[in-house]
Amino acid sequence: MSGDVSPPLPSRSSTGPAGGHPVRRLLERLPLPEGTLPVGVGLLIGGLASFAFFRVGKFALGSEESFKPVTGLWFATFALAPGFFLPLEQELGRALAARRALGQGGRPVVRRVLALGAIIAVVVVVGLIVAGPWLRSEYFRGSWAMVVSLVIAIIAYAPTHLARGICAGTGRFRAYGIVLGADGLMRVVFCLILAAFSVKAVGAYGMGVALAPLVGVGIVLWQRELRTEPGPKASWSEVTPNLGWLLVGSVMAALLVNAAPLALSIIAEPSQDAIVTRFGYGVILARIPLFLFQAVQAALLPRLARLATKGEMHEFRRGFLRLLGIVGAVGIVGTGAAFVFGPFAVRTLYDASLTSRTLAVLALGSVFYMVALATAQAVIALRGHSLVALGWTIGVTVFIVVTIVAGNDPFRRVELGTLFGSAAAMFTFLIALRSRLRSGARPDEGSIMEAITDLPVEG
Repeated sequence: MSGDVSPPLPSRSSTGPAGGHPVRRLLERLPLPEGTLPVGVGLLIGGLASFAFFRVGKFALGSEESFKPVTGLWFATFALAPGFFLPLEQELGRALAARRALGQGGRPVVRRVLALGAIIAVVVVVGLIVAGPWLRSEYFRGSWAMVVSLVIAIIAYAPTHLARGICAGTGRFRAYGIVLGADGLMRVVFCLILAAFSVKAVGAYGMGVALAPLVGVGIVLWQRELRTEPGPKASWSEVTPNLGWLLVGSVMAALLVNAAPLALSIIAEPSQDAIVTRFGYGVILARIPLFLFQAVQAALLPRLARLATKGEMHEFRRGFLRLLGIVGAVGIVGTGAAFVFGPFAVRTLYDASLTSRTLAVLALGSVFYMVALATAQAVIALRGHSLVALGWTIGVTVFIVVTIVAGNDPFRRVELGTLFGSAAAMFTFLIALRSRLRSGARPDEGSIMEAITDLPVEG
C-alpha cells in the first residue's frame, strides 16, 4: 500500500451546518468514527438478548434440568462458530478494505473467502458428526436433536461471519450492526413463539439457536448491503496472509471464554444438571461488563489505531493506559457488586441460587479476560498476530491444567480454571504489547481492520 492511502476506518460523513439537528450536532462532536456506533449498538443488543434468552428459555421448558441441553448448545455454538469463522470475517474485511482504498472491486476476494468458508464448515461439520455419539451421550445427555442443532448452527454461522466481513470491508457498518443485533433478538423471538404454543421439545429451541443468525443475513441481503463489484483476480495470498495465526488465536479465545460451562457440562454428574444450568446463568451475568466493554471498545479502538497510524505513539499509550484504568476500575466495582448483589440478581432474574463466591470469581475472570481482549486487539493492530495466538493458547492450557489439579469440586475447578486461564492470557498480552511498542511496530490498514473486528465474545 502506498503511503498516501489512509486507513480504511469508518469515516464521518458531512452533517451539514452547525445549526442542524441536535442529535446530528452531538454526533459531530463525538471523538470516534461514525460507523462504529451501529457496531456498538448491535453488540449491546446481542448481549442484552442473551440474558432474556436464558430467562425465557427456562420459563418455557419449566426447569433447569430441561433447559440444560439448550444452554449446552448455546455455549458450544459460541465456542466453535466465532472460533473458526471470525478469522475469515477479519481477513475478508481487511482484503475488501484494502481494495476499497485503491478503488478496486472486491467480488473476486469474496469468492475466494467463500470457498475457504465452505471448506472450514465442511471440516467442522464432519468433525461434529464423527464426535456425534460422544456429544450425544456425554455432553447433551442423550439428545440427538441437540447434536443436529449444533451442526446446523455451524452451517448457519459460516455465511453470517462472511456477511459481517463484507459489511466491515465495504464500510457498511449499519448493516454490520443489524447482523449482530438480529442474531440475539431472533433467538429470543423464536423462544417466545415456541413458549406461546407451549412447545416443550428441546430440539425446537435448539433449532431457534441454530437458525437465528440467518435472519440478520437475510435482512442485509434483501437491502443489497452484501453487493460487491467486479475487480482484479484475487490470489490466495491476498486473503490468507494472517489466517493461520488468526484461526489459532480465535479458536483459543472463544474456547477460553466458554471453557467453564463447557467443561462443567462434561465433568458434572447427570444429577447436577440443574446446578450446571444455574452456573450458566452466573457466567452470563458475569459477562455484563464484558458485553458493555466490547460495545465501547468497538468505538474506541479505531480512534486509538488512528493515533498509532499517524505515529502519535505517546498519545496512543496514554489513551490505551486510560482505557485499561477504566477497565480496572469497572472490574473492581463489578467484582464487588457480583459478590454482594449477585445472588439477589440471580434469584430475581432466573429464580435460581448461586453463591457469592462463584459469582465474584466469575466476575473477576471476566475482568481479566476483558483486559486480555483489549490488549490482544492492540497487539493485532501492531501486527503481532502470532503473539496473540500464543497468548490465547497459553490461557486455554492454564485453564486445562488448573481444572485438572484443583481438587474434586467440579464447580470450583472450572471457576479457578477460568480465573487463572484469563489471567495468564492477560499477562502474556501485556508483555507482548510492551515488546511490540519497544520494537517500534506500527499498524497498517490491514492490521487495524483485523483488530477492529476481533470480537470473540458473542451471544
